[in-house]
Amino acid sequence: MRDTLVLNASFEPLSTVTLNRAVVLVLTDKAVVEQAHPGLLMRAAAVELPVPQVIRLCRYVRVPFRRQAPWSRRGVLIRDQHRCAYCGRRATTVDHVMPKAQGGGDGWMNTVASCAEDNHRKADRTPDEAGMPLLRKPFVPSPADAMLLALGADERSALPEWLAQSA
Repeated sequence: MRDTLVLNASFEPLSTVTLNRAVVLVLTDKAVVEQAHPGLLMRAAAVELPVPQVIRLCRYVRVPFRRQAPWSRRGVLIRDQHRCAYCGRRATTVDHVMPKAQGGGDGWMNTVASCAEDNHRKADRTPDEAGMPLLRKPFVPSPADAMLLALGADERSALPEWLAQSA
């Protein structure tokens, strides 16, 4: 099961948490279940709870504005939907467009998802030097886009209507 999406009291996406953390937030009356996995229940001696997919905090949490999602290898793989930027097959690694050996660094605009074979074949060269054009250009996802991609909702149509409007 994937992580549970946490919404602020105003229905804005905040983060994702593990199922255990989501259940604790609901049981301590800090959150309510907005959407549950159909037909799944969690049972204990004195309580029965639907398995939460989306929870909403009962109190509004003020969050500092963040212009950019923090870079991570996992984030690059999710952004590129685990597809190699060079051949389109399943990606398992992250490749630096401008290699670190040539002064490139970690960042959204300098990294792409790559399969191990293409990453090894490209080595410490740029895509032009290796004769390996990128199928799609890297981009910087917004924090909200990064969170929705992490949840597997790469299309807003896959989201509930009330969430797609706030995203």
